[in-house]
Amino acid sequence: MPVLHTLCRDCAATGTATAAPARCASCGSPRVLAHDELHTLSIAHIDCDAFYASIEKRDDPSLAGKPLIVGGGVRGVVATCCYIARQSGVRSAMPMFTARRLCPDAVVIKPDMAKYVAVSRRIRALMEDLTPLVEPLSIDEAFLDLSGTAALHKASPARVLARFARRVEEEIGITVSVGLSHNKFLAKIASDLDKPRGFAVIGKAETLAFLADKPVGLIYGVGRVFGEALKRDGFETIGQLQQTAPAELARRYGESGARLARLARGDDPRTVAPDGETKSVSSETTFNSDLDSFEPLSIELLALCERLSERLKAKGLVGDTVTLKLKSAGFRLRTRARHLMIPTQLAGVLYDTGVQLLAREADGTAFRLIGIGISGLGTASGADPVDLLEPAIGRKAAAERAMDRVRDRFGRDAVIRGKLYTRVRGHVLPDARKTKDEEG
Repeated sequence: MPVLHTLCRDCAATGTATAAPARCASCGSPRVLAHDELHTLSIAHIDCDAFYASIEKRDDPSLAGKPLIVGGGVRGVVATCCYIARQSGVRSAMPMFTARRLCPDAVVIKPDMAKYVAVSRRIRALMEDLTPLVEPLSIDEAFLDLSGTAALHKASPARVLARFARRVEEEIGITVSVGLSHNKFLAKIASDLDKPRGFAVIGKAETLAFLADKPVGLIYGVGRVFGEALKRDGFETIGQLQQTAPAELARRYGESGARLARLARGDDPRTVAPDGETKSVSSETTFNSDLDSFEPLSIELLALCERLSERLKAKGLVGDTVTLKLKSAGFRLRTRARHLMIPTQLAGVLYDTGVQLLAREADGTAFRLIGIGISGLGTASGADPVDLLEPAIGRKAAAERAMDRVRDRFGRDAVIRGKLYTRVRGHVLPDARKTKDEEG
């Protein structure tokens, strides 16, 4: 019989067995892992459980045992919710009116991002105590590569991660779920298998069999539309992709097909990148009341372009592909993109490009959200060279640089574009319910 390596997730005791034990021989805990590759795997994905909601419950014991939603606003969405609320069908990104209907007894709390960021930083510091190879994915999750750390910690990566999870509970007061495997794709899948307070392992030998009966939507990058196309072509499970020649998938779906072939077989060569290279930057706003005409939408777009430009300048980045995002009152999403000949970080260029895209979409449709983003990022050295631009654009660029200098000295409200004046004073448009900045 194969020998299984065991690990108690509570006391971190290790051992061997021919079958998974019901309880830890050292502390009696039923939370015992048993796997033949347990101590040879080193790529982990750590995900905080219901992060915002867990912090709020930690800080207010009266919320224990109650359904909790972090979000709010008439037109808002659920930022996160506790597992009690999830039992009623509430999910992240769900419209608040739907969440309230599904769980009318839920306590609703507005997000406190400053508090959540502070907790995230504490957890990040604990991760970096384990390995320098930490790749954050968002405020509440990250990949870790613990290869070669066994001598430093005098323990295998699995045992180190069990200690880490316990330390987060004891020192920070929330729980995490851990996925451990031989690559990032499978580690992320594993972290979702046993939530909350989970710890799941996917070994090399079991990869093909584990993936075979899973839906194709489990592969990252396969969204609803692509998933429906695959289903029409007869691909509903990952096993069906495994049985198809990689060349055939590439012929049908191009580079996406080649990637499907690799991931269906559990082949993911990506390394854990501590720098977490940013590929896009965006800002978006959701309104309390739908907007259905060009002028108010264009004013909101200009405000977002200024916000996006400020972030690009602060990070020393430029981009060459501008993307406009619109979401209708019926939650139908439109995205339109345009490639720039010269990479930019200027609000004026972002707006001129975005407003041209908006003009084609402002057809009387009522929109609840507008966003602007930029990708194809690079460093800002020599950005927006005036001598290469059209004279009119060059003058606008010089004016914007001058405006930036005034704002740096006297504050951002020292100079307000005329188009934004009434918006800033709150006389024309309904207040934007939520503005969100993202990097990906």
